[in-house]
Amino acid sequence: MHASVIESIHEDHGATFTERGGRQVVDHYGRPERAHRAVRNGVGLIETASGVIVVEGDDRLEYVDNVVSNRVPGADGEGCYALLLDPQGRIESDLYVYNAGERLLLVTPPGHAADIAADWSEKVFIQDVEIRDATDEFAIFGVHGPNATEKIASVLNGAAAPEDRFTFVRGSMGDAGVSVVRTDDLAGEESYEVVCGADVASDVYEILSIQGLNAAPFGYRTWDTLTLEAGTPLFESELEGTIPNVLGLDLALDFEKGCYVGQEVVSRVENRGQPSRKLIGLVLEGDVDSGPEPESPTDALPTAGATVFDGDATVGEITRAGVSPVLEEPIALALVEYDLEDPDLSVRVDGEEVDATSTALPFVEGSERSARVPTYE
Repeated sequence: MHASVIESIHEDHGATFTERGGRQVVDHYGRPERAHRAVRNGVGLIETASGVIVVEGDDRLEYVDNVVSNRVPGADGEGCYALLLDPQGRIESDLYVYNAGERLLLVTPPGHAADIAADWSEKVFIQDVEIRDATDEFAIFGVHGPNATEKIASVLNGAAAPEDRFTFVRGSMGDAGVSVVRTDDLAGEESYEVVCGADVASDVYEILSIQGLNAAPFGYRTWDTLTLEAGTPLFESELEGTIPNVLGLDLALDFEKGCYVGQEVVSRVENRGQPSRKLIGLVLEGDVDSGPEPESPTDALPTAGATVFDGDATVGEITRAGVSPVLEEPIALALVEYDLEDPDLSVRVDGEEVDATSTALPFVEGSERSARVPTYE
């Protein structure tokens, strides 16, 4: 398992660790709900567990563009969100592609970079392309919250914070060179990622923590509740194995570009006018005692795969659920039949039926809207 780049710093903050995709990550620092509110009210800081692939060579743009679902930007400092699909149009991985001049940087879910890099390298024939897993060379820190732009501006030298999503600027924090990316606001707040070399990660993290506007450290327990409230489908719980149309992921698709694996299925669903299923938000009835932090109330919530009923009919399944620290109610995301009308919904929890009400996403309105909130025409 890959360790955190700055494990000792997290330990000094009292971190408890967990694992995501073979990467060690911070679960929480003892008060995940308090950290959640700190992000919603100000700004928070998290070390991400993303993988990184570097693609170099004269044919790098053409090669990557031919295998991902979105058009790879040709200008330095620009990026996109894209998908890798199987022949049935189902998502195998999602990734961010950034044009960094003489190379492309691809940011993947935890544990995916090595396999993708190896698979692509085997398929290179006469093209001038070099592909490698560079995960251990970098550290990536997420800065999220309504004051995130102010935070970045207070510590970034040599550049202004980027304004447009999927664009980045180069600058410095202290003596360390960094790239700052304007992200797609998955937590429902202003969001940036700071990318730096692993050798200067400790210095950059310290600057982001305490210089300028203070940023509250938080872990993946809090990330999960932030993204759930924001109505953001994540790879591990919603994306993997799902056709992108079902999740309304238009931002990851370019219907005008050339052929890529799975495109035929995606286009067929698009031309049909609607997918067979859709992602919705559910508010579950009844009080849920979240218990003393940092315990998780999993025994009072439906688990992933729990059946969603409309009366006596099975209409879908839960993808993930949690207690919203802002709403103080149990909420869930669910994949259900697309054409439900005035449903009488319920979910089975511990063998009992719990009433559920469909609600528009996001559950909580933050300073920004997550770019992944499903859109259906």
